[in-house]
Amino acid sequence: MTSSLLLGIDTGGTYTDAVVFDEMRGVIGKAKSLTTRHDLSIGIGLSVEGALEAAGVLPGSIGLVSLSTTLATNALVEGQGGRAGLVMIGFEPADLLRAGLKDALGSDPVIMLAGGHDVHGQERMLDMQALKDQLPDLATQVSAFAIAGYFATRNPAHEMRVRDFIREQTGLPVTCSHELSSRLGGPRRALTTLLNARLVAVLSRLITACESFLQCRGILAPLMVVRGDGALIVASQARLRPIETILSGPAASLVGARYLTGLDQAVVSDIGGTTSDVAILEDGRPRLAPDGAVVGGYRTMVEAVALHTFGLGGDSQVHIDDRGLNARITLGPRRLLPLSLVGSLYPDAVLPVLERQLAAGHPGRYDGRFAMATGIAASHGLTAAEQKLLERIGTQPVPINDLLLQNSHGAQLNRLVSLGLAQVAGLTPSDAMHALGRQSQWHAGAALLGLKLACRLRDGAGNPIAPSPESLAEMISARLTRQSAEAIISACLPNTQDEAIDPATSPAIDRALSRAPGVVRLSLSLDRPLVGLGASASVHYPAIADMLSAASVIPADADVANAIGAVVGNVRSSVMVTVASMAQGGFLVSGLGAPLVFDDEQHALDEARRLGCEAVEQLAVTNGAGEVAISLREEIDEPEVEGTRRLVEARITATASGRPRIVHA
Repeated sequence: MTSSLLLGIDTGGTYTDAVVFDEMRGVIGKAKSLTTRHDLSIGIGLSVEGALEAAGVLPGSIGLVSLSTTLATNALVEGQGGRAGLVMIGFEPADLLRAGLKDALGSDPVIMLAGGHDVHGQERMLDMQALKDQLPDLATQVSAFAIAGYFATRNPAHEMRVRDFIREQTGLPVTCSHELSSRLGGPRRALTTLLNARLVAVLSRLITACESFLQCRGILAPLMVVRGDGALIVASQARLRPIETILSGPAASLVGARYLTGLDQAVVSDIGGTTSDVAILEDGRPRLAPDGAVVGGYRTMVEAVALHTFGLGGDSQVHIDDRGLNARITLGPRRLLPLSLVGSLYPDAVLPVLERQLAAGHPGRYDGRFAMATGIAASHGLTAAEQKLLERIGTQPVPINDLLLQNSHGAQLNRLVSLGLAQVAGLTPSDAMHALGRQSQWHAGAALLGLKLACRLRDGAGNPIAPSPESLAEMISARLTRQSAEAIISACLPNTQDEAIDPATSPAIDRALSRAPGVVRLSLSLDRPLVGLGASASVHYPAIADMLSAASVIPADADVANAIGAVVGNVRSSVMVTVASMAQGGFLVSGLGAPLVFDDEQHALDEARRLGCEAVEQLAVTNGAGEVAISLREEIDEPEVEGTRRLVEARITATASGRPRIVHA
């Protein structure tokens, strides 16, 4: 029996990882490279070439490529993504205040149209005049559109009409809410659709970069992408529904953690450059979020692992609050380029500046901070001042002290960063680790200079915030340990129904974590091992596990667990069909396009089952599965009133799962 060779790729905010995986032997080659945001194919190419070389195999022997990524997650956490236009059909302006929709919209435009359907799928008059009037102008301001119709899960006809019109008139990507979820709850479905529209360009860039490299290297295998629930989906479908890839990287890491450790019960925490992701393995499977994934503060309708994503990683911004009697350090949520990294990549542009700032008599407001363009082409929507500032930044690090000459420049720079057009470099935990000798991949000298600059700050009592750069580095490391422990507790507490406790402010948890002495000694522990994943897992997680009184498990391939999880998963697709009794008699079958009406209850249920199985098999094949197994799950509301049973609603979920199609060499 011959096994197939699979290629797993994970593109994160800092690193791109690749593994060559043999179905019989496991990992036979792995490599890492920096993620190159201006051209993602460069980082992908370097990591894949390294993995192929380490495995000693030829590109043509690869039978499947699978990709996981944190780019969509990071974009939502950091408030990035393209500008999207939202079209609401049949909703009222007050609906924007529900589900956090107004906050998520920000300054993005919204159009309210009359129309939509009722609970039985019967249409109200659709009036598209407002859209026709505003569309020519909006098409120049946004990169994609999102459409949400009232009860579109019962009847998507109006969403489809508006979608087709916008596509015909603008050629821009359009997402309909019924394509993403069959669940009720219009405002949250609209929120999910809006976020999807913003992410289309983000994920499309990644998939295009990956496909381009694979084609050039003669790797003709199918390309899959990991969804947020750990299942795989073919790349062409992921382009249309990028929101499904939020938590893709973390979901892959859970699948990889299970494979690497064999543990059935564990808390898994994956630290990256931008985020830390915490989830729970229970009975060997990732626990799923019952109400949809929460990312960047928004609860979506995307089925995904019950994962808590925190803006805390090795590259988190170090904030030093020197206004109190004692300086206070906090980390994140924004990611910075570590000084050790930019010092390694651009030594001539960074090191002399840091030395000059350190030699100056008076500290500058932005000492140790640099800005540089990502190299991504600017889309429409920039003001003239923002465009001018972007041109001044360039593609090599520029000291922010020299860049922000007016008060307005700070807001302009933040806008460029939020659009993914610029990055800021500064002091991070990665720099602290380099200064302490616990990491060594980048320039330790640049990190030390950044710490020395920060040590010049004084607290409210007039004392230096730290006696030495090394002691400041230890303070930053200790802060990452503490914030990580609080994040893990926060992720686990809801599962014990103690959601009212905030680990960051609870005096009891503070006493337990700090092991404060006293007549009553409080303690806190996890009831299962803590699995640490990520390139810096071995640096951070032993101390974090110790603080949580938990066993620390860091598998041998913890640095590429995401890429491993990308290739050992399955394609899994689900379709929900609803059967509801109608007030005027009969039974409505909906969830698969235009609703159907049946006179007989049993006929309606049987047809719903048949249609669900037929639709989910086709969906699984479309999503990249080979042979599939189909299962049905039914939830039936049928109360008994005066001895007579009456069907109110039946929800029939058909699920198809199977391994992706693999090309055998």
